[in-house]
Amino acid sequence: MKYFYHQYQNELELFIDQAINEDLGEVDHSSKATISKMYIKEAVLIVKENCSIAGVELSKQIFKRFDPTIEFRQIHKDGDKLNTGDQVFVVKGKAISILAMERIVLNCMQRMSGTATLTNKLVTKISHTNCVLLDTRKTTPNFRYPQKWAVLIGGGSNHRMGLFDELMIKDNHIDYCGGISEALEKTEKYISKLKTSYPVVVETRSILEVKEALKYSWIERILLDNMDIDMLLESISLVGNKFPLEASGNINESNIVSIAETGVNYVSMGCLTHSSMPIDLSLKVFNN
Repeated sequence: MKYFYHQYQNELELFIDQAINEDLGEVDHSSKATISKMYIKEAVLIVKENCSIAGVELSKQIFKRFDPTIEFRQIHKDGDKLNTGDQVFVVKGKAISILAMERIVLNCMQRMSGTATLTNKLVTKISHTNCVLLDTRKTTPNFRYPQKWAVLIGGGSNHRMGLFDELMIKDNHIDYCGGISEALEKTEKYISKLKTSYPVVVETRSILEVKEALKYSWIERILLDNMDIDMLLESISLVGNKFPLEASGNINESNIVSIAETGVNYVSMGCLTHSSMPIDLSLKVFNN
């Protein structure tokens, strides 16, 4: 998953810098008061509950960006399924640098591992279908890139990164315009003037809206919002192979299998990023 870091390197480096500034500020008074800047120590990251680990590569970049002299020895990679007591990586370097980055690394890895673990669990449940599990924009402000990275690590796929890389015509756009046809006609005029092409996804809430969306051959995908199984099946019958279909809204662990089994191409779930439980991890210092 290193490609994600390279693809979004500027955004992730900005995130790291902001996280360091938020936590460290000008000086770590606790370490300055107690630790010699010459001390060289080691620390190991230990898993305290079973999980799909995530954030290893990000942690490496956090340590490296703060103190390039820190040695990072990786034991497990992002996406590995680990058990309680497993060691993930070992860092060696200035004790004050390790301590300064400890909480930032743990905050990122605990949350990323929680998202990756939940994602992997749900991906496994629907693995007998051809349905792809997507995330959403329901992420923690300023933590979107690590969270979406964690979804990929867990085996899911990313929806749009933000408002800038895809046009998603949602219910409020449709209602403000007075209907789905009016919204899509305006959208078609808008995208015809753009120098770069962007995918267009349209959200539908009824069979009538699905029928209206079918008139616009240039859209990328139709989203079926808050539809029950019968409505999903009827929509699939109407659309056929004309457009990929995405089911979204009120999808959870108890109904994801039945929804995926309808034949929809995608299922999107906000809970991957807004409701996953952080994984308990610990960075323990070697007293050698």
